[in-house]
Amino acid sequence: MKKAVVYASDTGNTEMMANAVMEGAKASGADVYFETADNADASEVLGCDVIFLGSAAMGAEVLHDNVEALFQSMEGSLSGKKIGIFGSYDWGDGQWLRDWAARITAAGGTVINGEGLMAHLTPEPADLDNCRALGAMN
Repeated sequence: MKKAVVYASDTGNTEMMANAVMEGAKASGADVYFETADNADASEVLGCDVIFLGSAAMGAEVLHDNVEALFQSMEGSLSGKKIGIFGSYDWGDGQWLRDWAARITAAGGTVINGEGLMAHLTPEPADLDNCRALGAMN
């Protein structure tokens, strides 16, 4: 099984989450493609069995620009794909993840972790454990 973990992080919080997701994915025995959104190859990501995407909440609770650009390039090819989403935030209530989950569903993908996994600011140990569990999902 091949899993992709792709993220964008300005403060390092979402990066911490992405590293924990990667740990869980590797522990599950998967071959893992791990990359930042600005360097990710969309075809490589779409070729994976499970895709994990991480974005910090930006501005008025929207995706990071790099994640938005990558996501838009893949959005028309998500039908039948299993996708987990995660990210950190400072304000708001997680609307950016709920909106993202709705976009994935509208594109025909399946969000394997409901409305996403979020952490307020720096992820706590329990948040990182949840990220590892997310990475282990198939």
